[in-house]
Amino acid sequence: MKKSITRLASIAALTTVALLAQGQRAENGMHGGGGPGANPPDAATMVAHQVSFLTTLLTLSTGQVTQATTIFTTALNSITPIETQITTAETALSAAIKTNTTATITTQATTIGTLQGQIVAINAKADAAFYLLLTADQKTKLDSLGADFFGRGLGGIHIPGGGH
Repeated sequence: MKKSITRLASIAALTTVALLAQGQRAENGMHGGGGPGANPPDAATMVAHQVSFLTTLLTLSTGQVTQATTIFTTALNSITPIETQITTAETALSAAIKTNTTATITTQATTIGTLQGQIVAINAKADAAFYLLLTADQKTKLDSLGADFFGRGLGGIHIPGGGH
């Protein structure tokens, strides 16, 4: 019982810090102000928010912050063109649905799944590289949050609006 309360408190604290690190959301679901049609934050801003969150959570050193920033920036820059490909495939899928072109539906659905898998792999590799930077104490703290924290991107770097 005590372990579950401690874990619940850790998750609550983690969630609070994550929400604070992300800033305000505009009406269209993007970060930052500006209302509908506002531009999403640039890669540097998104990475800075995530690294700030991880620094607060794990008390990262200056060197770890620099390395984490590089890791997550590289991952985000790798994801951006894939998100564009997903958008293109989703548009083609929508058109295929409207014309009942089942072969194209299958092709585009498969393409979308493959591209989403690539994003999962990029995030997992970034997570693995980040995890290697951590001290034993930091790993213990992160591990205590449970397995749910892994596999979704420790840095949580995802393209806003991409649904990933």
